[in-house]
Amino acid sequence: MGKIVDRILTIILIIALIVCIALTVYIIITPKIGERFTEFYILGPEGKAANYPTKLKLGQKGTVIIGVSNHEYRTMNYTIVVKFGNVTIWRKKITLRNNETWEHRFTFKAIKKGRRIKLEFLLFVDDNFTKPYRELHLWLDVS
Repeated sequence: MGKIVDRILTIILIIALIVCIALTVYIIITPKIGERFTEFYILGPEGKAANYPTKLKLGQKGTVIIGVSNHEYRTMNYTIVVKFGNVTIWRKKITLRNNETWEHRFTFKAIKKGRRIKLEFLLFVDDNFTKPYRELHLWLDVS
C-alpha cells in the first residue's frame, strides 16, 4: 500500500512541476503590454525645454521643435495643427509605428500684435477633428 501512495505522490509532483515550468515559459514569452500613451511635446530651438520664442516683434520669426512619440502598441495616424490666435497656420499628417518618434523644426511668423496671444499645437488621431487627442500652447507677447 505504501508503494502505491509513493507512486501517486510522485506522479502528482511531476505533473505539478511540468505545470510550473509551462507557466514560467508562458510568462517569459508573453509580451507585457504597459501603459498606452502618446508623447506630444514642443522644445525650444536648441532642442531643450527652454528658451521658447515668446517675446517677438510683429513679422519676426520664432522656431520650436514639435515632437510626437507613439507608445500606443499599434501604428497611429496623427494630424498636427498649429494655430496662431484663431488662425490655422500649419497642418501636417504623420503615421508612426509603435515606439517611433517624429520631430520637426517648425518656424512661424508673428502675424498679429498683442499680449498673451495663444500659439496652439493640437494633435488629432485618425482624422477625428472634434476634440484634440493632445494639446500644447505657448503664450506670446508680440509688440
